[in-house]
Amino acid sequence: MNFWNTFVNLCNEINKSPNAVATEIGISSGSITAWKQDPFRKPQDRILQKIANYFNVSIEYLLGKENKKTPSYEGESNISEIYNKNIYMIPVFENVSAGFGTMAIDQIIDYEPLHISCAAEAKETILIKVKGDSMFPKIEDGDLIQVHKQTSVDSGSIAVIMIDGEDTLVKKIIYGETWIELHSINPMYKTIRFNDQDVLRVQILGLVKKIIKTC
Repeated sequence: MNFWNTFVNLCNEINKSPNAVATEIGISSGSITAWKQDPFRKPQDRILQKIANYFNVSIEYLLGKENKKTPSYEGESNISEIYNKNIYMIPVFENVSAGFGTMAIDQIIDYEPLHISCAAEAKETILIKVKGDSMFPKIEDGDLIQVHKQTSVDSGSIAVIMIDGEDTLVKKIIYGETWIELHSINPMYKTIRFNDQDVLRVQILGLVKKIIKTC
């Protein structure tokens, strides 16, 4: 059986259309059309993994390489049950600043399922694809960071920070009595220090809560 037929059968088993499932896991309607037109077309690996996770089957089953539905999560009969247990589709932005302020919806490049404690927290959570190596090796170029939008963080936290209302950075922030320092982990980058009234140039946008490695 080819991928498209397997996908359609899995959708039918949970009484949902392919387009409805695609919407839930952040797949474009264009992909659904392309698969339908070419049933033997293989989706990208990350898309295959999303679909496999959603239906709680292996990628090999999706591609028709095995007949048995090997579950991808032990103890769960269907991944849709997991989605009802605080799993939310979180938007992924391509740059640090895109997820803040009044940005257009087309700034979102993808969605990823994340376990979040409640809907209110999920609403204030975004993922950002990091560019650059200033926080290497903790955060590498291409990694995703899970950010909770908030205007203050504890000293020593890694945060998304805006300087002068323009430049947006990911840095470790250290507070002093009359100063703020922004630290990179990569020793090739100098510490940025703001003294006295200059501390007002620094605005906290969000707390980095998790780093998701992409390789």
